[in-house]
Amino acid sequence: MLVRASSFTVELGENGYLIGFNDDYGYPAEMPFGRRCGPATAANAVVLTTTDTGPLQMTIQVHDAPPAPETGGEWESAEEISLRADLPALHLATLESGDIMDAWPDEEPPLHLPPALDGGDWVRMRLYCHADDPEPGIGDHGERHLVQLWPAPQTPPVHPDITEEDRQARAEYAADRALSVDDYTLTYPTRTE
Repeated sequence: MLVRASSFTVELGENGYLIGFNDDYGYPAEMPFGRRCGPATAANAVVLTTTDTGPLQMTIQVHDAPPAPETGGEWESAEEISLRADLPALHLATLESGDIMDAWPDEEPPLHLPPALDGGDWVRMRLYCHADDPEPGIGDHGERHLVQLWPAPQTPPVHPDITEEDRQARAEYAADRALSVDDYTLTYPTRTE
């Protein structure tokens, strides 16, 4: 049964958003290229968007049991992952270029999940996405996401298969993450007169 829903607009940065039950954010070790979402940590998911920079209409629903699947052609295929509820309230942040910004609207009260009947601390997240303009880019793409959350034991994720191109993009991201900070540091000589 639906316990609570919240709808609002998020202004995206360049790299999607983080959603979950921990406010200790960091860039994920792996981006879910070829999919919409993937784990950033056990408590947070990273979600990739069609819109690079622009508005995203988001609806988040909290349920006390698994909701019925959304039917019809308005959504892409759903993806699901399990998240550990480290904190009682849901957190949301955008991944900006070089920064992570809290994105939960000030006017929206926090979303809390009902306690699990088995006393577990895992939550299931189902993500539906739609974009009027499916080509990635800047501006308003008519993108909207429906996030459904409910208490549930940890179970394997549900995702589409990925291509070899997606595997390559993941490997390149991992290689970039492995570079030390010194690799990004430039030294300029100074002249004194």
